[in-house]
Amino acid sequence: MSEIFISYARSTATQAQAVAEALRGLGYDVWRDDELPAHRAYADVIEERLLAAKAVVVVWSAEAVRSEWVQSEADQARAARKLVQLTLDGAKLPMPFDRIQCADLTGWTGDLDAPGWRKVAASIAELMGGPASHAAAPAAPASARQQSICVLPFANMSGDAEQEYFSDGISEDIITDLSKVSALSVVARNTAFTFKGRAFDLSQVARQLNVSHFLEGSVRKVGNRVRISAQLIDAAAGDHVWAERYDRDLTDIFALQDEISEAVVKALKLKLLPEEKQAIEQRGTTSSDAYNLYLMARQYWVSGNDGDSRRDESILRICRRATDIDPNYARAWALMALTQTALRFRHGKLENDGLAAAERALALDANLAEAHCVMARHLAEQGLHDQANAEIELALQLDAESWEVNKEAGRLIFRQGRIAAAVPFFEKAAALMETDYHDPLMLITCYTALGDAVGVQRAAQAVVGRAEKALAHDSSNGAAMASIANGLACLGEAERAREWTRRALLIDPENLIMRYNLACCIGNYVHDADAALELLGPYFIKGTMPEIRHAEVDPDMDHLRADPRFQSMVADAHRRLAAANEPGSPPAD
Repeated sequence: MSEIFISYARSTATQAQAVAEALRGLGYDVWRDDELPAHRAYADVIEERLLAAKAVVVVWSAEAVRSEWVQSEADQARAARKLVQLTLDGAKLPMPFDRIQCADLTGWTGDLDAPGWRKVAASIAELMGGPASHAAAPAAPASARQQSICVLPFANMSGDAEQEYFSDGISEDIITDLSKVSALSVVARNTAFTFKGRAFDLSQVARQLNVSHFLEGSVRKVGNRVRISAQLIDAAAGDHVWAERYDRDLTDIFALQDEISEAVVKALKLKLLPEEKQAIEQRGTTSSDAYNLYLMARQYWVSGNDGDSRRDESILRICRRATDIDPNYARAWALMALTQTALRFRHGKLENDGLAAAERALALDANLAEAHCVMARHLAEQGLHDQANAEIELALQLDAESWEVNKEAGRLIFRQGRIAAAVPFFEKAAALMETDYHDPLMLITCYTALGDAVGVQRAAQAVVGRAEKALAHDSSNGAAMASIANGLACLGEAERAREWTRRALLIDPENLIMRYNLACCIGNYVHDADAALELLGPYFIKGTMPEIRHAEVDPDMDHLRADPRFQSMVADAHRRLAAANEPGSPPAD
C-alpha cells in the first residue's frame, strides 16, 4: 500500500499532481484518486488507501474548504495523527483544521527549497521516521498519549438478517456514548462501519487508525431477550483487557449499554465526569419497545426502496406505534415527520404533511436537527427560500454530522439551481452513511452538470457498489436497480445499463422516482431520447408539483427540454395539478 495519500479538490488537480511528483522524487510511494481502478467501488478504495497511508497530505484551496469529501478525509487523518496540511491560495480553513499548522504553498512552482515545501517535507519525514524512510515512526509512550478506541460494528448473531438494524443501532449508540467522554478519542461511526463484515489484521488497522484499543462484540436478540458479548482489546498487545457477556430482558437494554460504556471507561482507567455520565444516560426514551421500533423504522428509511410509497407507509406505521408507546420520544416524532413529508411531496398523500409531527418533535427537543429539516422543506415548497435556507442552516449548526440534515440541505440547494453549492452536502451525506446510494446518484447529476468527468466516474463507482449491496439485502429494491443502471451507463456500459433498466421495470413499474432516475440514465448517458420519454410518461401523469418542479430544474433533463413531447408532458402536468388545486401550481386555465 502507498505511504502517502493526497486529498484535494478537482480544481487543483494539476497542483496536486505536482505535489505528488515532488514527493515521489523524494522516494515516497504516493497515491491519489486519479489511480482508481475501474472494477472497484470508489468509496471502498478511498477508505482502504486512506487507512493504509502513513501520511495524508491535504491540499487546501477555496474549493477544498467547501468539499465534504476533503473535510472527511482530513478529519480521519487528523484523528489518526497523520495529517499534513498545505494551502494553495490562503483560503480560511474550517474548524478544527484552522488550529493546526498549515504550510503556505501559494504560488508554488515546484521549488523544493521553498519554505512552505520544506515544512511539508519535514512533516512527512517525521511521520515516516526520516526522509524517504520506510521505518515506522517511533510510538509515543502510552502514558503520554490520549487513549483512543475504535468501536467495531457488533455482529448480528440473531440468526435473522432482518435483526441487523438492532445490532447496528447498539453499535452506533455505544460510539455516541463513548464520544461523550472527554478523555477518550473515538473513531467516527462512518469510519468504524467500513470494517463491518470484513476480516482484517487488528494490529495493522490499529496503526492505520492510530488507536490504542478496539471494542468488538455481538448481539443476539430473540423475542424479549437480548444477549450481548463485548470485548475490549489492547491493539498493541492483542490481549483482552476486559470481556463480558450480558444476558438480559430487552427492557434492560439502556442499562446494559450504560454498563458497557462505563466498563470500557473503567478498564481504560479514565475518569468519567458527572456531566458525561448524565449525557451518556440520556436516551430520548425510557421504553425499550419504542427504541427497538425506532431503530427498525430508521433502517428502512436509510436503506429501503426509495420512491416506493409502501416503504414510507411502513415506516409511518412503525413510528406511530413507537410514539403510541412513548408519546415523548422526540426522535420517533421527527422520523415520522420526515416520512409524512416524503409521502406528501413525493407521493401526493394529503392526510398528514409532517408539520404537526415536526412541531411535536421540536416541542420535546428544540435542538433536534432532523425536525428542522421538515420545517425547511415546507418553507421551500411555499417558495420561501430565504426562510428555508435559514432553517436548514440552523439544522446544520445543531448537527452537522446528521445524514438526514446534509441530505436535505443538498436537495434544497439543488432545487434552487445552485448545483455547485449542493455538492458538498451530497458528498457529506454519502460519507456519513455507507449504505447510501441515493446521494452518490445525485453527485453523478451534479458532476455531470459541472463538467467534472473524474467526479462522475468516482460517484458512479460508489453508486454501483453500494446499490449492489442494497440489492443483496432486498432483491425487489427497484431504486437500487435503477441506481445500478445509472452507474453502469456513466461508466460506459450501456448494454448492461439497459438490462438493469428492463429488470427494474419488471420488478417495480409503479415506482415513479425509479422511472425518473431510469429516464435520466437512458436519456442522458445512453442517449436514447425516445426510451427516456416513454419512461417519463407515467411520472408526468401522476407526479406531484414538487416532483414536476424538480424535473424543471434538473440538469439531467436538459437534453430533453427542446423536445416538443417533453414540453407537452410538462404543460399537461401543470394543467392537471392546477385543476386539482395542488399547492404551488399556477392557476388553472
